[in-house]
Amino acid sequence: MPVTDLSPVRGEDVPPDFSSGADVLDSPAAPAVPTLFRRSVKRATAPVLAAVFVLSVWQLAALSGLFPRLPSPVAVLDELAKLLRDGILLPALGQSLGRAVTGFAAAVLLGVPLGLLVYRYGAVRTVLTPVLAAFQSLPAAALVPLAVVAFGESERSVYSVVLLGAVPSLSLGVVGALDQVPVLLRRAGRAMGATGLRAFRHVLVPAALPGLIATLRQGWTFGWRALMTAELITSTPLPGVGRILDTGKQADSFALVMASVALILAIGVLVEAMVFRPVEKRVLYHRGLLV
Repeated sequence: MPVTDLSPVRGEDVPPDFSSGADVLDSPAAPAVPTLFRRSVKRATAPVLAAVFVLSVWQLAALSGLFPRLPSPVAVLDELAKLLRDGILLPALGQSLGRAVTGFAAAVLLGVPLGLLVYRYGAVRTVLTPVLAAFQSLPAAALVPLAVVAFGESERSVYSVVLLGAVPSLSLGVVGALDQVPVLLRRAGRAMGATGLRAFRHVLVPAALPGLIATLRQGWTFGWRALMTAELITSTPLPGVGRILDTGKQADSFALVMASVALILAIGVLVEAMVFRPVEKRVLYHRGLLV
């Protein structure tokens, strides 16, 4: 009996080999892990492009002649360089950042426990919530005269303005974050014996953690704005960035005013990018809410 040769003839299409079956799908390919340099470049691309866009629009607006008093970015950089040469810039930055960090820490120590108290007891919530909401809506410029009358133009008046600006925001933010915890989680915690402080530690705080981080960010923003307002209006022995802004206003120097505003914005952006955003991304990543 003749044997039929089933081997493929040269030139014919050879069907793919499926002998490995679905095992090929089970062996994951090694992911291409980007280097630290590539990750850094990727993260810095968007901020750099945004800065280039803003500076370009700013330069075009200065050259257009539509805003005769608008200084160019180069003129503002010259003012910053002059402040640095005169020994004013670094001490002012250090003083403002020191006040901001100290005031924010004090606001957290006061505002977070107050928020927990308001959340826990209904009578306290009924009494204090309208008061906190009223102070939160009050502009920082209105708080400065109160602080100056109470403490004079001193460091205490500056810190009191920061506290009055940040504590209500922190307290109401803590209450709002805890109120958003699903009822089923609370019931499950009680069923497992998590009551009182254990419920706060093991159920409420972990569940409300993203909202609490947003609350801290908002409290920092309110405190930073209040601090700049207090430094701008009050006279303290150790001036900060707000005093530089007031000096530019008194000297009618648009370039110095713009330089001060650029410093205030830069500090806000750096704190957001280096502190709050990484913490928020880490929490969201561990919650499975961020790839």
